[in-house]
Amino acid sequence: MSPQTMFKFRLYVAGDAPNSAQAIANLTALCRAHLTNRHEIEIVDVFREPKRALIDGVFLTPTLIKLAPSPVQIIVGSLNHTQIVLRALNLEVVAP
Repeated sequence: MSPQTMFKFRLYVAGDAPNSAQAIANLTALCRAHLTNRHEIEIVDVFREPKRALIDGVFLTPTLIKLAPSPVQIIVGSLNHTQIVLRALNLEVVAP
């Protein structure tokens, strides 16, 4: 994986629920620390866009979908454990 590889994430949240707010903060911090200038984060509120969640098969929030690079990967939860999230997303090799 090249150091210039762009990562694209879609995070499904439920309004301003505490777990959703925590997932946003954790993903933002993870990307700043490990994917500086190499990430895009799209936040989708299932209360505002329920059909998008159904299309992606999201039934729990928060749910993170790594869209790129492939393969697509899905993690459910508030993303509190950085090392576990990095491992789940196969990002350990790009971590500083």
